Amino acid sequence: MKSLTINASQRESVGKKATKALRNAGQVPCVIYGGDTIVHFAAPEIAFKNLVYTPDVHTVVIALDNGTKINAILQDIQFHPVTDKILHIDFVEIFDDKPITVELPFRTVGNSRGVRNGGVLRFNLRRIKVKGFAKDLPDVIEGDITQLKIGNKLYVTDVASDKFTILHPDNTVICMVKTSRTAVADDEDEDEAAAEGETPAAEAPAEA
Repeated sequence: MKSLTINASQRESVGKKATKALRNAGQVPCVIYGGDTIVHFAAPEIAFKNLVYTPDVHTVVIALDNGTKINAILQDIQFHPVTDKILHIDFVEIFDDKPITVELPFRTVGNSRGVRNGGVLRFNLRRIKVKGFAKDLPDVIEGDITQLKIGNKLYVTDVASDKFTILHPDNTVICMVKTSRTAVADDEDEDEAAAEGETPAAEAPAEA
């Protein structure tokens, strides 16, 4: 996974008054859980631009003004209901010997046969929840849809890896190719039917 560095200042005052003062100064109050102690810090809102406003998932190095560096991952974020400004961010500290749980973006690879024949690719999942060590997790999970015909589905088991555990039931569908008004028969299917002595439905003789 890609990593970002955020330069921040550790904060001692965590009350409402101090938090409001930080926000008025363009700072975002944050907290890191998961370590021996809870760490409160703040950083300019612009520092989180490449972390928050992207579909990608990153690990983060929080570089505090006292020289401490903490490896973490974003856990939760709160936005203002009207202005959409960032109000608060929670991070979880990560360690080399402890797995983490994250939702990774999914990306298709290839051009589906079903789509080429007029079908429509529909997604059930855009992000896949996995558990693994940060050093082993990819930036994105890819799934090859080249052989998907109309009616076929891509399951989470089709993108499984020995580097992480997928936290969805095995029968969870990532995407599928659905038929449409412009869909046409798959030539290969017709060839297979002919080889088996079957008459394609579109060419079946009319009953007397």
